Amino acid sequence: MGMTTTEPKPQPLRPRHVPQRTCVGCRSTLSKRELVRLVRTPAGAVEVDSTGKKPGRGAYLHRDPECWDQGLRKGKLGRALKITISPIDLAVLQAFLPGDAGAAPAATASNG
Repeated sequence: MGMTTTEPKPQPLRPRHVPQRTCVGCRSTLSKRELVRLVRTPAGAVEVDSTGKKPGRGAYLHRDPECWDQGLRKGKLGRALKITISPIDLAVLQAFLPGDAGAAPAATASNG
């Protein structure tokens, strides 16, 4: 019947899509995995989302103390999450802060 078999052309490999997010502290864009996700839970609390899948409104920060300072102290994180962050949540987030300056004096006090 005149049927010709043609081999399918190999598809060129496309690069895998990497989700991009913006740090609310410094406004630079990086891959989602390089940033820390903070989430406003349905109950209204703000917490660190280590899985990246918790329900609620999310915002992202670098693991850089300067970005955390910008986000927490200057209120940028609260604006991004559309909430006023409670003092309790703020204390928890500051305790999570990478390279937290508050942890250094306690470590030096115990050493000497």
